[in-house]
Amino acid sequence: MDTLVIFAHTYWKDSKANKALLEAASKLENVKIHNLTTTYPTAAIDVDKEISLLKETKKIVFQFPLFWFSTPSIMKEWEDVVLGKILYGDNPKLLSGKTFKVITTAGGTKETYEGHHGYTIETLMLPLNCAFQYIGCKIDEPYAIFKANAPGAVMPIDEYLANLK
Repeated sequence: MDTLVIFAHTYWKDSKANKALLEAASKLENVKIHNLTTTYPTAAIDVDKEISLLKETKKIVFQFPLFWFSTPSIMKEWEDVVLGKILYGDNPKLLSGKTFKVITTAGGTKETYEGHHGYTIETLMLPLNCAFQYIGCKIDEPYAIFKANAPGAVMPIDEYLANLK
């Protein structure tokens, strides 16, 4: 597989935007969607399984709806236990040379995330980018879909799919 989409959503059952995006992504060759929310409903992450998935990919995409300017909690747990095992395990260079990208959906307008609250999407994604860069990944610019949950919102599917490649 070329791209591993590691996905999480606190309110997955109610999702419209991310379900539409993932449905489109599931039709791409060489893309694997890994939904942490459904795979680990109790948040008990199988670290060895996760590391096996990471070994098989060239590009790692974290996809999630932005909640309180951050990731869903299961994604942070994944980051803590999986990246911790890689960094302090027997293969700390496992992710060297792979690409990391964030794709997020946000309820606010683009203008809201251009410094209105004091922070841009790029700034909010710095902790994720720093963690993956620290363990050897190349960082791709984050991609955000704004007003994703607005009534009648149309997902930019083609643009989204281009960001997965």
